[in-house]
Amino acid sequence: MKHASFRAAATTAISLAVLGALVLLLLPKYWVFLITAVFIIGIALQSLGLVTGRTGMISLCQMSFAGVGAWVTGYLNVAEAPGGLIVWVLIGGLAAVPVGIAIGLPALRLRGINLAIVTLGFAAAFDTVLATITFPGQTTFTQVVRPELFDSDRGYFIFILGFYGIIAVVLEFVSRSRLGASWLAVRHSERAAAAHGISVPKAKLSAFAISAFISGISGGLLAGYLGTLVAENFNMMQSLALFAVSTMVGAHFTLGAIIGGILITLFPELLRRLNLPQDVGNLFFALGAVQALSTGETIAETWARLGRKWMPKRAAKETGDLSAHLPAPVQHAAGIALEVSDLTVRYGAVVALDKVHLKVPAKTVVGLVGPNGAGKSTMVDAIAGFLASYEGSIKLNGQPLDGQSATVRAHLGIRRTWQTTRIAPELRVGEYIRLAAGPISDSELEAVLQWFDCPPPETLISTVDAGTRRLLDVAGVVAARPPVILLDEPAAGQSYAEALKLGERIAAIPEKFGSAVLLIEHDMDLVRRACSAITVFDFGRVIADGAPQAVLAMPIVQKAYMGIELEENAA
Repeated sequence: MKHASFRAAATTAISLAVLGALVLLLLPKYWVFLITAVFIIGIALQSLGLVTGRTGMISLCQMSFAGVGAWVTGYLNVAEAPGGLIVWVLIGGLAAVPVGIAIGLPALRLRGINLAIVTLGFAAAFDTVLATITFPGQTTFTQVVRPELFDSDRGYFIFILGFYGIIAVVLEFVSRSRLGASWLAVRHSERAAAAHGISVPKAKLSAFAISAFISGISGGLLAGYLGTLVAENFNMMQSLALFAVSTMVGAHFTLGAIIGGILITLFPELLRRLNLPQDVGNLFFALGAVQALSTGETIAETWARLGRKWMPKRAAKETGDLSAHLPAPVQHAAGIALEVSDLTVRYGAVVALDKVHLKVPAKTVVGLVGPNGAGKSTMVDAIAGFLASYEGSIKLNGQPLDGQSATVRAHLGIRRTWQTTRIAPELRVGEYIRLAAGPISDSELEAVLQWFDCPPPETLISTVDAGTRRLLDVAGVVAARPPVILLDEPAAGQSYAEALKLGERIAAIPEKFGSAVLLIEHDMDLVRRACSAITVFDFGRVIADGAPQAVLAMPIVQKAYMGIELEENAA
């Protein structure tokens, strides 16, 4: 995975270098000046792509962050602070960070349109503030001093391209790190992210903080580009246009940010030459954003998909039998790994679980079966920490978990899968397994994937079928080797033969990885093959538990689970 990050970063750097050389060699001075603005806007778009495209939060105040960076840069310029523009720009970016965190705090509880209203309100308030003050140097016409080596327009283009390239390369590495994967996980499903031990608040705030820093840098660079600034450079409509373009092009991709910069900077020039009103541009951006939202694919994603289609496929690497490289089993405490006592869950007047008892001994596989609506999913949610309240007690290795969040329980050793896959499709297979499992070597990663018959690490999850994604769900939590694994219908989407093979794999988890498993499943053949004991639910109560064959043969179980009415034997 590290090699892939270096390869992607190198590709980005080389592509930008070639593009910069072509611009400098082929275009006249006026167009170099315009394209410099393309990359400044591209930096602002990269910041928005991070918080919106990667983390899924709506930010309509990105140009306000840029305004903070520009104001600080202008102030440092007027004060003739040491360090020059490079230092001033970085300080301006840092000044925007606390503002970004403050705006990110509502995102901990708000999402969607509610968060959009909060960020739009901040943008409006920032407009009001800017209307009452002036940018440093504005009234005296004091120009922001460019670095001596980059004082000319061509030189400043190189300066801006360098900033864009550094930010793009760093974001490439971050996007392939656990932090970057956690942003995508939060965007796709906050509950699933928490189940992997990801702190959702930390992921959201880090995205807003880094995004504000990058946007603040773009504002400082814009100050050096224009020399002097006015409030209109950072008004609310600029933020709205930036958001629309970001949504349309996919600004979390390097190519998408450049395309967006071209649209924002060069499209008005095209309208001017065609004698069309500038408002046509905003209409075009809005329609493009709606199109991207309705199709679920941005311009950058379309180009990436076409590129994968036409690029020659790599031959699968011959790996042989990697079972010897599986992660060593963790020696968890003996005894009862998971104990549920008197668990009662109420939804108003409805009792979903009624004083349920359940024990999962260490290094065993216990099945939890029952008809639809029996309370199995409620049981899993309660154990994993996704219920706000319940009565009774849940213990992991004898330690109570009551009152602990889902994230804390995941760190302590309760890991789960879901009835429907919640993997972020933008991730690669290896990135997801590392996100779910934590630190794992390349050889261990490949061995786990081979053991579960999953695709290679570099495979995009968006390209694999639903059944394979379910296997990846299981592989991720198993590779983490926690004390307890909750598998919620893992065979969904699998053929009969695949389900039986998965049952054999699940049965081997305690020995291979050291984890106990609570398996929730409707496929009785898989349950028989995987489990050493089962517990049967009906109407939120335990009606039977014990060895699979004996329990499934009980008349009360056949009547409740299989819907079979049995007549009493005649005397």
